[in-house]
Amino acid sequence: MAEEGGLRVIGVRDVAPEVFVPEGVLGRHQPSESDRSDIARGMKLIAALGPFDVGQAAIVANNHVLAVEAAEGTDNMLARIADLRRQGRVTTPPGVGVLVKAPKPGQDRRFDLPSIGPRTIEGAARAGLAGVAVAAGSTIIAEAAEVTAAADRAKIFIVGASEDAA
Repeated sequence: MAEEGGLRVIGVRDVAPEVFVPEGVLGRHQPSESDRSDIARGMKLIAALGPFDVGQAAIVANNHVLAVEAAEGTDNMLARIADLRRQGRVTTPPGVGVLVKAPKPGQDRRFDLPSIGPRTIEGAARAGLAGVAVAAGSTIIAEAAEVTAAADRAKIFIVGASEDAA
């Protein structure tokens, strides 16, 4: 709409490309082969759900989908998994499972991109996950140094993955 009125809409990448997660591992911890399989499944799931305008995140453990982000947002989805783990409803051991975040297919990538920050890492650790994988080059990272330090302290990985890792 703004562009129809003669305004030029630019995206975050145009003004701050350094805020995007690069491809590869951030921090000291590496995803296992099982984690990489969970990442691929999560990327496929987010791509498949895109036409339904569902959220930009999912949690996958041992190739089982534990959660899909909807209106509650990532932080509340992570809290839900932590609660389900405490209740015994999530039976995978702590240190298994990955939060995967990626933009929805067809989404205007100038805005409303997935993002992570220190709170994301804290939530993933409380949920007992092995790590966090995000679409490299398409996910914003807030406070990158603190995110990496928090992941290292929690002994979880962060990885910028290719969206076509599936």
